[in-house]
Amino acid sequence: MATIDYEDSGAEVRFVRLGGRLDGPGIDLVSAKFAALACAQSKRVVVDLRTVTYIASVGIRELVSNAKANKQRGGKLVIFVGDNADVFNTLDTTGIGTFISVFQDLAQAGASVNS
Repeated sequence: MATIDYEDSGAEVRFVRLGGRLDGPGIDLVSAKFAALACAQSKRVVVDLRTVTYIASVGIRELVSNAKANKQRGGKLVIFVGDNADVFNTLDTTGIGTFISVFQDLAQAGASVNS
């Protein structure tokens, strides 16, 4: 089962934490809330995937579509995976880094989203 929560850091930066399985059923549970949180007007968003146990193509598609929507609203979205090697490897294999910056270091993710 997928989970979602968030924390705002000031007026412009939002950390959105996704957890569990980001497969079809998991995305169905979090999609609407994720879109609302990730696509807020001019928000800079760090999506934290450290507790994601599995990410399917539908989960990757959700990240990309929300990153594009966020950018259209004047914001920026980056991904933080920490030491979650399975998710990092999956994202790396798909080439998502050409659309969305992916970081294993939180300080780098924060600096990137603020640039």
